[in-house]
Amino acid sequence: MIPKFGGMSLPQYRVRRATLEDVGTLTALWVSMRFPVEDLARRVTEFQVAEGPDGAVVGAIGLGMVGKQGQVHSEAFTDFALSDTLRPMIWDRLQAVANNHGLTRIWTHESAPFWHHCGLLKPDAAALEKLPAQWQAPGRDWLTLKLREDIEAVMSVDKEFAMFMESEKERTNRAFRHAKMLKMLATVLALVILVLVVLGAVYVMRNQGRLGR
Repeated sequence: MIPKFGGMSLPQYRVRRATLEDVGTLTALWVSMRFPVEDLARRVTEFQVAEGPDGAVVGAIGLGMVGKQGQVHSEAFTDFALSDTLRPMIWDRLQAVANNHGLTRIWTHESAPFWHHCGLLKPDAAALEKLPAQWQAPGRDWLTLKLREDIEAVMSVDKEFAMFMESEKERTNRAFRHAKMLKMLATVLALVILVLVVLGAVYVMRNQGRLGR
């Protein structure tokens, strides 16, 4: 059922992934926004597009990916009066795509207040270290949203800790082996000294007469 307002049906919009067939339509949109058309045309399938009731594309937002990081970029609308309606719909789709790809963090340098309301915040120094080198550019202000823990990074830390513990265990074992060897040498030395003392005592006892002359 189509929702109504003031006795009139509101237009229905549909969001879907862009295809190669959308390049022409999106190119006109990107030109109007002064975006790098050739670069975006090669990455057209990064985009989620919103269609109006007549099937015409009325908005698009891209989601680039590098590893487990995603970048929301190049938002454009045929009429920015529609942006408040279309952004939440496209954002829902972008989050679903990010989840399907196991992304751990979203980045954007889009400046509309909507992105702040979605939880994207200015990154601190620790977060900025995770920004892929391909996206780094001087003077660019970023917003970011952590989606989940980076399992691979956590596993890497766990692996490093396990390796450290194994190294410490081996070092402890070497110390024990060294101590055992020293103890064995000390025992042998003590036995040698004991034997020498016994032999000395026997010698003295056997030669008391001659030694006393």
